[in-house]
Amino acid sequence: MPEEVQKGLEDVVALSSRITFIDGKEGRLVYEGYDIRELAEHSTFEEVAYLLWYGRLPTTTQLEDLRGRLRPLRTLPEELRALLDRLPATASPMDALRTAVSALATLEPGETRTGASSIGGALRLTAALPTIISEQHRRRQGLAPLPVRPELDHAAHTLYQLTGREGTPLENRALDVALILHADHELNASTFAARVTASTLSDLYSAVTSAIGTLKGPLHGGANERVMELLRSVANDEEIEAAVQQRLARHERIMGFGHRVYKVEDPRATILRDWSRRLGEAAGNLTWYRRLRRVEEVVHREKGLYPNVDLYSGSVYTLLGIPDDLFTPLFAVSRVAGWTAHVLEEYEDLRLIRPVAQYIGPNHLTYVPIEQRTA
Repeated sequence: MPEEVQKGLEDVVALSSRITFIDGKEGRLVYEGYDIRELAEHSTFEEVAYLLWYGRLPTTTQLEDLRGRLRPLRTLPEELRALLDRLPATASPMDALRTAVSALATLEPGETRTGASSIGGALRLTAALPTIISEQHRRRQGLAPLPVRPELDHAAHTLYQLTGREGTPLENRALDVALILHADHELNASTFAARVTASTLSDLYSAVTSAIGTLKGPLHGGANERVMELLRSVANDEEIEAAVQQRLARHERIMGFGHRVYKVEDPRATILRDWSRRLGEAAGNLTWYRRLRRVEEVVHREKGLYPNVDLYSGSVYTLLGIPDDLFTPLFAVSRVAGWTAHVLEEYEDLRLIRPVAQYIGPNHLTYVPIEQRTA
């Protein structure tokens, strides 16, 4: 009897990891032992990156040292800036990001040797990704690149790079929380792709390039863009329920609901729901929040589905002034901390990831010379 195929590797335990724990039944997400709710309330993205890389929260001195190492790495090499300048204006932000990360590897020779396990590449990519995204985004608009602001922390600098303005303390904190919530999520598709690449003893930059290529796919990244498209498709709040019902009647998927792992509400959605409201109140614009609450009510009533992280993240980014097509690159800005943590962990206990497939094709065919074959 052939073994049962687990399509999409669902529920298959592929490896052991200390980095992230997900309790799908209870709706818990834990980084290195710390519940995401506590981290979102008390920590910063830099603290969480340190936690993922080193397995412990930093002291004040260690955190300042990390920030001091990250800030100068925000500036891009001139060769990379020239490459970004040569990309077509029509290049998508994710294509540009993938190309830039791959190119950056050629400019960081100490970090691209086979199986390199230094933290240096993780620091460089974490610091540089917001600048890469910003420079490509501004160039396609015909705008000059923004200067790097070393006095800003990571979230504030990211918001500045993506919008061209300094955020308020509330806005900077909102983005900081969003970055924390997206920093890792166990063996999602992009993280698994990174670990598969690392398991071949390839370098960290190659692994992250693989991850970015995987994140580009609409079944992994981009769901929050579709959520905002739904919200904008109606003229007023009263029309949103009908719009959702029409899509359900056509058997279309409403993005931002359901999850392969969570059987209850995604804890990240719970946190971002509150930030969507808080930012809306501060901006005097609760339109997106009201519509999302209505969408949530209808989908749960009709389908019994709970929100995932994508339902509210798009409204948070929109209220921060971030363009829709930068939502997925912004995901990469956050998840690069998790990707690199997983790559470094893979190097510690290396085993080539090589699953097997159940063969369902023909067998024992006889070769026919080409002149005897028929169409």
